[in-house]
Amino acid sequence: MPKFVIERSIPGIGGVSAGDLQGISQKSCSVLRELGPDVQWVHSYVTGDKIYCVYNAASEQQLHDHARLGGFPINSVARVVSTIDPTTADA
Repeated sequence: MPKFVIERSIPGIGGVSAGDLQGISQKSCSVLRELGPDVQWVHSYVTGDKIYCVYNAASEQQLHDHARLGGFPINSVARVVSTIDPTTADA
């Protein structure tokens, strides 16, 4: 299944409470259950004013559906074409 990185601009998100982040996560998981197994949330990185989310999805449209149903912004979506890390240097 293709992997995608989503950028979401949410001013001040880095300063919200753990409980607020839990609520956001619960909403996301609820919407994902509605959408079915062809879209999966892997993890997200929360920064000062943005969240960067990694998803596996059969199509980019499913990510937009998830955002619309959950009330989450999407500023950009990029399909991952390759992954590298420090071990790539040893290949």
